[in-house]
Amino acid sequence: MKLHRESKGTITVASLLFIILSALAIYFLEMWSLVIILPLLVIYSLVFWFFRVPNRDILDHRENVIAPVDGKVVMIKEVEEDEFIKGKAIQVSIFMSPLNVHICRYPVSGKVIYKKYHPGKYLVAWHEKSSTENERTTVAVESLTNHQVVFRQIAGYVARRIVFYCNEGDEAKAGHEFGFIKFGSRMDVFLPLDTEIICKIGDITKGGLDVIARMKD
Repeated sequence: MKLHRESKGTITVASLLFIILSALAIYFLEMWSLVIILPLLVIYSLVFWFFRVPNRDILDHRENVIAPVDGKVVMIKEVEEDEFIKGKAIQVSIFMSPLNVHICRYPVSGKVIYKKYHPGKYLVAWHEKSSTENERTTVAVESLTNHQVVFRQIAGYVARRIVFYCNEGDEAKAGHEFGFIKFGSRMDVFLPLDTEIICKIGDITKGGLDVIARMKD
């Protein structure tokens, strides 16, 4: 199983804790140490599972808007996007549990024209205000269909580390990685009002594979 580059520090700490706690359990509990070691082994394995990088065949897209993350669609709503678009847009929000793959992918192809990091709160990720009040990053892409598409990584109650690798001027390719969020959070995508929304609330998405909307060319 391939592991994400963001896993190094977390897995190093988890490995040290597992070794130390297991050794203490064996020393003090002897034959009863398995009562401690087995649950620790499950948690230790989940850390590796969280940082997995699945093999996915990413296609080229023009009009299609691709699911940026693995998760569940929790919101489809017309909103005011005040940071970049400064007008009405359709917001599609996808919530990620700690068990989902947490690679963040470009939803559309085009050119990165804006990026910004915002410190903030750590409300639960499905809270509507988390989009504007939580720690977050905002990226905007001028799509191949000449639309401005904004997407936002949002930290949740558990997630406390957001990483994004893109810079203004970079080429964006739908379905390809631009960042990572550790341990559960949310991604918001803001689309033009005339976008055809294909997904619905409750849908389970596969990042980089599923088409969630289609823009007019």
